[in-house]
Amino acid sequence: MPDRDSGSDDTALHLTSGVDGAPSINPTPRRRSRRTRSVDDYVEGILAGDRIVLSRAITLIESTRPDHQAMARTIVERCLPHIGETLRVGITGVPGVGKSTFIEALGTGLTEHGHRLAVLAIDPSSERSKGSILGDKTRMGALSADENAFIRPSPTGGSLGGVARKTRETILLCEAAGYDIVFVETVGVGQSEIAVHSMVDFFLLLALTGAGDELQGIKRGIIEMADAIVITKADGPNAKRARETRGQYRNALHLFPARSSGWKPKVLTCSAVTGEGIDAVWTTVREYEQLARDQSTFAQRRREQAQYWMHQTIEDRLRTEFFNDGEVQQALETVEQAVRAGQMSSVAAAERLLQVFSGDLDPADVLSDAESASS
Repeated sequence: MPDRDSGSDDTALHLTSGVDGAPSINPTPRRRSRRTRSVDDYVEGILAGDRIVLSRAITLIESTRPDHQAMARTIVERCLPHIGETLRVGITGVPGVGKSTFIEALGTGLTEHGHRLAVLAIDPSSERSKGSILGDKTRMGALSADENAFIRPSPTGGSLGGVARKTRETILLCEAAGYDIVFVETVGVGQSEIAVHSMVDFFLLLALTGAGDELQGIKRGIIEMADAIVITKADGPNAKRARETRGQYRNALHLFPARSSGWKPKVLTCSAVTGEGIDAVWTTVREYEQLARDQSTFAQRRREQAQYWMHQTIEDRLRTEFFNDGEVQQALETVEQAVRAGQMSSVAAAERLLQVFSGDLDPADVLSDAESASS
């Protein structure tokens, strides 16, 4: 074979000189990395109303990393003095009642009148992925695109106590960011409503028509907590049934004792589709707020809630430290097996684990202690 570098024309193999390429726009490309923010950066961004900074601060609150939690606590403390006049509204109801549609209809009206609205949804979590499954941002399309609205789901991850604490801290950050109205939406009717009631100023229960069945399905305590009940989807052929259901709920409310504040819970109807009754709902919320402020019960309730959450925070922190303790973890499986086998009562088992946690009992002695107790 001829040498291809010899210049011979007897072969088709030739080296063609290359064409100089265009210079690179960025001759030294670097991998983009997220900027590490300081506490000052977070606080300044939140107070400036930066939604991206607010979102990332909430992510710190939701994180389980100790360093993130410590930073989040500092951010919340720094933001507390900057919280102005705000109104917190809890919104609950059975699945299918139309909470998201209602919130979007009411929230859009509020932002159009100059309010800044934050919507925090206590969202159930997938047992497999632990991710949020409600997808409120996709169900509130218009509101999520509104510059004066902020929507944030809080996946429970199976721990209601934890998400309740995180939701309360998130409320404080949203208020520091300039949101004067905060909606807290709950999953349905259950323990989450009790937690939400302890962090809001007004508690709104949404209900469907057919009060006979609904009253059976809703716990008495939920109705007692409600400051107003709204029958949704009161349009078209359903309008008449909604009025009938309103009457049934009004009759049911007469069975409950009067409130010390003098407020009488109202029962209303509305349609988020047509908009009928939406303004009346907000008027009711404002009437309650005015009454509570005039009687000084508004500020008193906030103080009581702050004290309640202090106790809850202590309980949550102690629980976390207890189960994360190395010696407790070492003894836990042994004690659990003894309880399941009937060798130790639940109360005695808890007492021994607490002794391990306090250092009064060696984890290695738990099993022998249990055997001696059962013999």
